[in-house]
Amino acid sequence: MTNLLENKVALVTGAARGIGQAIALQLAADGADLALGDVQAEWLAETAEKARALGRRVECYAMNVADGASVGEAVAKIAADFGKMDVLVNNAGITRDTLLIRMSEEDWDQVLDVNLKGAFLVTKAVARFMMKQRTGSIVNIASVVGVMGNAGQVNYSASKGGLLAMTRTLAKELGSRNVRVNAVAPGYINTAMTKQLPEAVKEVMLRNVPLGRPGEPEDVAKAVAFLASDNAAYISGQTLPVCGGMIW
Repeated sequence: MTNLLENKVALVTGAARGIGQAIALQLAADGADLALGDVQAEWLAETAEKARALGRRVECYAMNVADGASVGEAVAKIAADFGKMDVLVNNAGITRDTLLIRMSEEDWDQVLDVNLKGAFLVTKAVARFMMKQRTGSIVNIASVVGVMGNAGQVNYSASKGGLLAMTRTLAKELGSRNVRVNAVAPGYINTAMTKQLPEAVKEVMLRNVPLGRPGEPEDVAKAVAFLASDNAAYISGQTLPVCGGMIW
């Protein structure tokens, strides 16, 4: 445990499991108190319990990131409960993978609504508070496929590419108020989703990773904690790939 984020309050969306849970626990280990948001607040119970065991204050909020009214209500409650918001991690995301010719309009809309519109809505609500504070750090969880693309993921790739562009633009808009905006782009990470992939698919993915192994959720979490902290005080508008060398 460190004091990298001591006296900070961090909102993490989609923190119930996998990368989101790892991010929340890393921020807690580094000293941050947590506001956790998900569609169902009870989904966050495990993450909350583990973070509280680290000695942090943790509150859970029902928040549908794709619904502006739900986001506004939750963010207002968080601001009232904690009195400030220092860090936002836009992690909530879904996949609906299939090839373009098989992809339904619903598949496209659902992924873009959660992954891209959701980040827009939460950031807009939180940015108001950060701008008044004249301080804050926003970290968007993107993906290497937002840069390199991936067959069967045109909706997901588009949403993550849009998130990278949004990151660069918001860094320019919010910088004058000392609010930093960055992104982390994970590559092939060991999660429940990737563990279910056929071995042949995993082998193909690993051939594109110079380090020759998948990453762990904790690898992503440590990068997020760095960008969220004052150690990255002069970093904004950037994308940090956590991908074992797949890109850049």
